[in-house]
Amino acid sequence: MVETDEGPGQTGERVDVNEEHRTRALEETRRHHRSLRGDGKFVPGETEIWPSGAVLDEDDRAALVEAALDMRIAAGPYSRRFESSFARFLKRRKAHLTNSGSSANLLALTAYTSHQLEERRLLPGDEVITVAAGFPTTVNPILQNGLVPVFVDIELGTYNTTADRVAAAIGPKTRAIMIAHALGNPFEVEEVAQLAADHGLVFVEDNCDAVGTTYRGRLTGTFGDVSTVSFYPAHHLTMGEGGIVTTSNLRIARIVESLRDWGRDCWCEPGRSNTCLKRFDHQLGTLPPGYDHKYIFSHVGYNLKSTDLQAALGLSQLNKLDEFIAARRHNWQRMRDGLDGVPHILLPEATPDSEPSWFGFVMTVAEDAPFTCGELTAFLESRRIGTRRLFAGNLTRQPAYRNQPHRVVGELTNSDVVTERTFWTGVYPGLTDEMTDYVIASVREFAGGAR
Repeated sequence: MVETDEGPGQTGERVDVNEEHRTRALEETRRHHRSLRGDGKFVPGETEIWPSGAVLDEDDRAALVEAALDMRIAAGPYSRRFESSFARFLKRRKAHLTNSGSSANLLALTAYTSHQLEERRLLPGDEVITVAAGFPTTVNPILQNGLVPVFVDIELGTYNTTADRVAAAIGPKTRAIMIAHALGNPFEVEEVAQLAADHGLVFVEDNCDAVGTTYRGRLTGTFGDVSTVSFYPAHHLTMGEGGIVTTSNLRIARIVESLRDWGRDCWCEPGRSNTCLKRFDHQLGTLPPGYDHKYIFSHVGYNLKSTDLQAALGLSQLNKLDEFIAARRHNWQRMRDGLDGVPHILLPEATPDSEPSWFGFVMTVAEDAPFTCGELTAFLESRRIGTRRLFAGNLTRQPAYRNQPHRVVGELTNSDVVTERTFWTGVYPGLTDEMTDYVIASVREFAGGAR
């Protein structure tokens, strides 16, 4: 509070000038956001239809500005609030924000290599079962930790592997399973979790594309020993960049936090000291007794923290998550109904017993089709309809992985099909029914079978 110019003790009204300025700044921010809106008119062939993207409103813009006004430029109250809120959403005991979903995957798997786990730690040369057709950041942490990926194939239609394939891949060196749900469609995660438990394996569940998906009535991201989410703009909610690691294992959570925060042993938040009330009472390693706990390091870690600006945007987005999930399901179903019966294209199917929170609408061109996948996607792109391949396709064919140590179980036939003939288009909440119908009509026009 500040005094009026009548000075202390006078009867003039006391005015909180700072709060007035803050309120005015946020009002102007919202007004500015509204001024940027176009007419929203969709022009077929001219308006770009993105395959994915962030949906941001005036609340999101105001949340970013409000956090900036607080000048908490590192992780702070917004980050803690988001971590707590997201942990509650998944009914997990702990959640740790990080700067990307890729970093979340790195932290999740690296935590199980910690010396603090003693004989249970993962060691170089141990094998980790994963899927050949997917995004590199599910596989990269395996290689980055000196572990060996064991690749299994997927099913066409669901684009996920099966519990049977995972079971067949378990060998004497297998110590972990790390798999992502494909485009929001879950793999048989309950069965895979049971396999992991039966064989004493670590289970890392990559939930980056599937926030809000359920399998047998239970949210994905809750089956793994540890799970991850990405908040990149393409995902279900965004911080611009960002990710999170969630677990109910408090020991693993503490290791994740240490690895994320330079590897330090201390757990004080930025700007805090002596949270443990024993800052100068520790003796670890061969350090002298009483060495400052803020500068004792128990892991060879990283700096993979996020910021309060990111978390403030995430909190605003989290308020709209149910709405976003409903829009994704609506758009996917409209595509599925509209393309039913289209020739020469295999349409996607939800995994049995699931309700996906879809990331994209995936299609595979038939082997005997009179056109190629490249020709179809080129046609769609010429109409300003964005397309994407199913990420890296068969990773064993990618230049980065061809000479990396790995093992393959079975044939990767369907992973090769995906590489040659599969693509996807958008279902994200920014798409209107008019846009979706234009995509449907365009696919039908090219493939035949117009209604």
